[in-house]
Amino acid sequence: MQDLSTTRAPRSRKSEFLLFLCFLLSLPFLNPWVRGDGVGYYAFARAPLIEHSFDFTRDYQNANSSFRDPRVDEFGRPKSIFRTPTGHLENHFSVGPAILWAPFLLLTHGGVLLARALGSSISADGFSSPYRITAALATAAFGFLSLLLAFRMARHYVEERWAVLATLSIWWASSLPVYMYFNPFWSHAHSAFTVALFLWYWHETRTSRSLAQWSMLALIAGLMLNVYYANVTVLIVVAFEAAFQYASAFRPDSRPGAEHIRVSRLFAAHVLFAFLLFVSLLPTFITRYIVYGNAFETGYIPLRDWQWSSPVLFSVLFSSNHGLLAWTPILIFSIAGLFLFSRRFPRVGAPSLAAFVAFYLLIACYPDWAGISSYGNRFFVSLTPLFILGLTVLL
Repeated sequence: MQDLSTTRAPRSRKSEFLLFLCFLLSLPFLNPWVRGDGVGYYAFARAPLIEHSFDFTRDYQNANSSFRDPRVDEFGRPKSIFRTPTGHLENHFSVGPAILWAPFLLLTHGGVLLARALGSSISADGFSSPYRITAALATAAFGFLSLLLAFRMARHYVEERWAVLATLSIWWASSLPVYMYFNPFWSHAHSAFTVALFLWYWHETRTSRSLAQWSMLALIAGLMLNVYYANVTVLIVVAFEAAFQYASAFRPDSRPGAEHIRVSRLFAAHVLFAFLLFVSLLPTFITRYIVYGNAFETGYIPLRDWQWSSPVLFSVLFSSNHGLLAWTPILIFSIAGLFLFSRRFPRVGAPSLAAFVAFYLLIACYPDWAGISSYGNRFFVSLTPLFILGLTVLL
């Protein structure tokens, strides 16, 4: 089916301005409190900036009580059971959010040091208000960018007003705002942003991608995985695209050797993508090696202990214990829309649906599929752009 983006009238900026205005009006909801999982994510940004090391002792000591109390003794010293073989404190949380926060925190730290030189008493320890507010604002901005990028993809396929309505609906009727405003030190808004950025760039370059664009796509994919490991399932869109491309490359061509040339170029592009993807994961490998002594140790439940033979397919969707559709029923319509999207625009819709299904199956096999402390099934916040696309097409 024809891509409707080729026939639409020039797009106005009014819709984007409306979304941005809603974002500005929502900022009073921001809660710059480092708690729970956010302690671990933020520690990867704060400790190197302030301590110039991966010593997370002060992060443990300054955490909220439910995080701190099991990890430190009555004298505030970290318990030995939380020491890894390298002598570091255990921190299994990903380093990706810290990468995204880093430029903003560097500027903030410089500003705090300057203020102190001018006589201010504000603390330069990474825990004071300027640092926390900066990181929380950055998280909210990343969450908004995930919505904006998803909106820009969605309006390729429908009239713009439906894309706006779908974006606003997912924004305020999914789990996203909890992790965009109330728990901004958790990784989920960052994950939604990186998935949206990856899908948007993949979408924009899908018809003809140069080697430079393949390189950029790989670096974005690496950032996406540095932020959230489960996002590896989103890479299935590249696999679907490759299947279409190789099938097309083997079609008969009148020029001698044309098939070989096309396949060689595709293969070279995919090898480049895989290589740069691996290189871009070095921040994860290096931090895992420093903390655990093993570049491939995640600190999470080992893959061998996942419930591969008995996935909880029903519970992930419908359980009262953070079931995706029980807690956020608007996603029923988003998922239905992904099926419709797959039928109407198979080159983009089929990979999008496959990415959702792959993510769903992965979470259904994860022993802690309910997310322990969670609003809805927080893992699926990563798929915010896909839910916007699905709801847009359904509307």
